[in-house]
Amino acid sequence: MTTQESAPAPVPTESARSGPNWGRVIALVAWLGFLGLFVAVGRTQVDPRVANPNVEGRPRPVEFLNGWDHWQLVPQIGAAIMVAVLTVVFIRGWRKNPGSPVLLMVLCTTLIVWQDPIMNWSPYAVYNPMLLHWPESWYLIMMSPTVEPFIVFGYVTFYFGPYFPAIWILRKLQARYGPESFVTRHPLISLGGLVLVIGFIFDAILEISLVRTGLYIYSQAIPFGTLFPGTTFQFPLLWESLSVTFVMIPAAILVYRDDTGKSVAEKLAAKAKLFPTKPVLGTFLVMFAIINVSYFAYGGWFWVIKASGAATSVACPWPYPEAKVYDPQGNYEKAGAQGPFSVGKWSTWQQGLPDGRPDVTPPPPGEGACAPAKISG
Repeated sequence: MTTQESAPAPVPTESARSGPNWGRVIALVAWLGFLGLFVAVGRTQVDPRVANPNVEGRPRPVEFLNGWDHWQLVPQIGAAIMVAVLTVVFIRGWRKNPGSPVLLMVLCTTLIVWQDPIMNWSPYAVYNPMLLHWPESWYLIMMSPTVEPFIVFGYVTFYFGPYFPAIWILRKLQARYGPESFVTRHPLISLGGLVLVIGFIFDAILEISLVRTGLYIYSQAIPFGTLFPGTTFQFPLLWESLSVTFVMIPAAILVYRDDTGKSVAEKLAAKAKLFPTKPVLGTFLVMFAIINVSYFAYGGWFWVIKASGAATSVACPWPYPEAKVYDPQGNYEKAGAQGPFSVGKWSTWQQGLPDGRPDVTPPPPGEGACAPAKISG
């Protein structure tokens, strides 16, 4: 049976069902319950495990964009609106076209946020503690160097968003150059290439803006391929904007439909004979497995960088004094930054330091790239 977005195939079981669809009801209740949990436990206070006991309030030793210290309100309000809108759109879309590969990918690229604390640990992604966040002492959440915010639930637009302009461009190219063209004979390669370019540019623009407005920083980075190295607003352009496409490209390819109307994910599920009587479930599991592996590849890319010790450029000054300086390898202390310092979780063999954080001899007071006197002067 061919499934088309514009002409959804009939689902006999739906028409024959006389009672409610309990799967949908349970899923909706679970999602609303999850959001309700965050409303109940979310906070902006900093947990003692992360907080700097020597600092009161939230002083900022560096100015964010235009000197405004409350940029974090913009993405948080935007994320709340986005979650509400996407929930409504998803429900309406599913009712019209149940089992749509595009909607299944929307779900998958939302659910991978379970990995986000690990993916903050790996590339030294340090979030602004002022953000509304989960309790820092919770299991898995504690992997984040400072806090794990709510805004990551907007990942679907980040990781899946580049698919839409890419598929539009691909269809235009296929129509223009015909069936013998490269883009028609090799659509998956072409789609992947388009997503690579669009995703790289999209990520660079978005993340440079978010770092510059103080939403988060990359506290350590490889100097080569990094914009503004050694400053608070350093951004590992080559390393980050390339590696995010490790997720964007599979997400786009899996939902690509050929002339049979079947998506790549649907074909893979059928070939694997994964829940043959429940093809939508099989398709979702294929997508979920591949997208999670892809996200692990992103984290593995940065783990290699972290364990190698190549990320020697530190973001000075540390912009969040209300939190301990995240310094698992001692590079901030070597640069003259003031403590207290935090090593966070997975701070021994997991990052290539089986004996833990090395002993560091800091430079004399006022010396070093991160010394307070040098920063203020």
